[in-house]
Amino acid sequence: MKENTIPAKAETKAPDTREESRTLTPPVDIFETADGLAVIADLPGVEKGDVNVAVDKGILTIRAASKGRLPDAPLFQEFELHDYFRQFQLSDSVDQEKIRAEMKYGVLTIYLPKVAEKQPKKITVNVASQ
Repeated sequence: MKENTIPAKAETKAPDTREESRTLTPPVDIFETADGLAVIADLPGVEKGDVNVAVDKGILTIRAASKGRLPDAPLFQEFELHDYFRQFQLSDSVDQEKIRAEMKYGVLTIYLPKVAEKQPKKITVNVASQ
Protein backbone atom coordinates (compact mmCIF):
# COMPACT_ATOMS: atom_id res chain seq x y z
CA MET A 1 0.00 0.00 0.00
CA LYS A 2 1.54 3.29 -1.09
CA GLU A 3 1.04 6.41 1.03
CA ASN A 4 0.12 9.86 -0.29
CA THR A 5 0.27 12.48 2.46
CA ILE A 6 -0.06 15.51 0.20
CA PRO A 7 -3.53 16.41 -1.12
CA ALA A 8 -3.86 16.02 -4.87
CA LYS A 9 -2.88 19.10 -6.88
CA ALA A 10 -3.01 22.16 -4.66
CA GLU A 11 -3.71 25.52 -6.23
CA THR A 12 -0.59 27.60 -6.71
CA LYS A 13 -2.31 30.86 -5.73
CA ALA A 14 -5.26 30.79 -3.38
CA PRO A 15 -7.89 33.51 -3.62
CA ASP A 16 -7.42 36.28 -1.05
CA THR A 17 -10.80 35.53 0.54
CA ARG A 18 -9.93 31.93 1.37
CA GLU A 19 -8.98 31.12 4.95
CA GLU A 20 -5.65 29.40 5.38
CA SER A 21 -6.00 25.90 6.82
CA ARG A 22 -3.60 23.36 8.24
CA THR A 23 -3.90 19.60 8.34
CA LEU A 24 -2.08 17.01 10.37
CA THR A 25 -1.00 13.58 9.17
CA PRO A 26 -2.48 11.13 11.65
CA PRO A 27 -0.18 8.34 12.83
CA VAL A 28 -1.32 4.91 11.63
CA ASP A 29 -0.52 1.28 12.29
CA ILE A 30 -1.17 -1.25 9.53
CA PHE A 31 -1.63 -4.90 10.41
CA GLU A 32 -2.11 -7.91 8.17
CA THR A 33 -4.95 -10.17 9.24
CA ALA A 34 -6.21 -13.47 7.89
CA ASP A 35 -8.90 -11.60 5.89
CA GLY A 36 -6.82 -8.63 4.66
CA LEU A 37 -5.38 -5.49 6.25
CA ALA A 38 -6.40 -3.36 9.23
CA VAL A 39 -5.44 0.33 9.28
CA ILE A 40 -5.61 1.94 12.72
CA ALA A 41 -5.40 5.75 12.79
CA ASP A 42 -5.21 7.91 15.91
CA LEU A 43 -7.52 10.92 15.55
CA PRO A 44 -7.65 12.72 18.93
CA GLY A 45 -10.38 15.32 19.27
CA VAL A 46 -12.46 13.81 16.43
CA GLU A 47 -15.97 12.42 16.80
CA LYS A 48 -17.55 9.70 14.64
CA GLY A 49 -19.64 12.13 12.59
CA ASP A 50 -16.61 14.25 11.71
CA VAL A 51 -14.68 11.49 9.91
CA ASN A 52 -14.81 10.96 6.16
CA VAL A 53 -13.29 7.76 4.74
CA ALA A 54 -13.55 7.42 0.96
CA VAL A 55 -12.11 5.29 -1.83
CA ASP A 56 -11.83 6.74 -5.33
CA LYS A 57 -9.76 5.32 -8.19
CA GLY A 58 -7.82 3.03 -5.87
CA ILE A 59 -6.94 5.76 -3.34
CA LEU A 60 -8.11 5.49 0.27
CA THR A 61 -8.62 8.98 1.74
CA ILE A 62 -9.03 9.78 5.43
CA ARG A 63 -10.29 13.27 6.32
CA ALA A 64 -11.32 14.27 9.81
CA ALA A 65 -12.35 17.52 11.46
CA SER A 66 -11.16 18.12 15.01
CA LYS A 67 -13.54 19.56 17.58
CA GLY A 68 -10.77 20.24 20.08
CA ARG A 69 -11.15 24.02 20.02
CA LEU A 70 -11.01 25.94 23.29
CA PRO A 71 -13.81 28.44 24.07
CA ASP A 72 -11.37 31.15 25.21
CA ALA A 73 -7.81 32.03 24.30
CA PRO A 74 -5.44 30.19 26.65
CA LEU A 75 -2.69 32.01 28.54
CA PHE A 76 -0.18 29.39 27.38
CA GLN A 77 -0.63 26.65 24.80
CA GLU A 78 1.82 23.94 23.72
CA PHE A 79 -0.54 21.79 21.66
CA GLU A 80 -3.24 22.61 19.14
CA LEU A 81 -5.51 20.23 17.29
CA HIS A 82 -6.06 20.65 13.56
CA ASP A 83 -7.97 18.72 10.93
CA TYR A 84 -6.48 15.45 9.67
CA PHE A 85 -5.70 14.25 6.14
CA ARG A 86 -4.00 11.10 4.84
CA GLN A 87 -4.14 9.02 1.66
CA PHE A 88 -3.03 5.53 0.70
CA GLN A 89 -2.77 3.89 -2.73
CA LEU A 90 -4.57 0.54 -2.57
CA SER A 91 -3.32 -2.52 -4.37
CA ASP A 92 -5.47 -4.73 -6.59
CA SER A 93 -5.57 -7.37 -3.83
CA VAL A 94 -7.94 -5.17 -1.74
CA ASP A 95 -11.69 -5.66 -2.29
CA GLN A 96 -12.71 -1.99 -2.47
CA GLU A 97 -16.44 -2.80 -2.34
CA LYS A 98 -16.18 -4.45 1.09
CA ILE A 99 -14.08 -1.86 2.96
CA ARG A 100 -15.57 -0.94 6.34
CA ALA A 101 -14.56 1.41 9.13
CA GLU A 102 -15.38 2.00 12.78
CA MET A 103 -14.53 4.78 15.21
CA LYS A 104 -14.15 4.41 18.97
CA TYR A 105 -12.52 6.76 21.51
CA GLY A 106 -10.67 8.77 18.85
CA VAL A 107 -9.26 5.68 17.13
CA LEU A 108 -10.35 4.93 13.56
CA THR A 109 -10.06 1.32 12.40
CA ILE A 110 -10.43 0.60 8.68
CA TYR A 111 -10.74 -3.00 7.50
CA LEU A 112 -9.45 -3.68 3.98
CA PRO A 113 -10.50 -7.22 2.99
CA LYS A 114 -8.60 -9.20 0.38
CA VAL A 115 -10.18 -10.01 -2.95
CA ALA A 116 -11.50 -13.57 -2.84
CA GLU A 117 -9.28 -15.87 -4.84
CA LYS A 118 -10.92 -17.50 -7.81
CA GLN A 119 -11.58 -21.15 -7.17
CA PRO A 120 -10.66 -23.66 -9.86
CA LYS A 121 -13.65 -24.62 -11.93
CA LYS A 122 -14.16 -28.14 -13.19
CA ILE A 123 -15.46 -28.27 -16.72
CA THR A 124 -17.40 -31.36 -17.72
CA VAL A 125 -16.73 -32.76 -21.15
CA ASN A 126 -19.79 -33.95 -23.05
CA VAL A 127 -19.55 -36.66 -25.68
CA ALA A 128 -20.88 -35.39 -28.97
CA SER A 129 -22.88 -37.89 -31.03
CA GLN A 130 -22.09 -38.29 -34.68
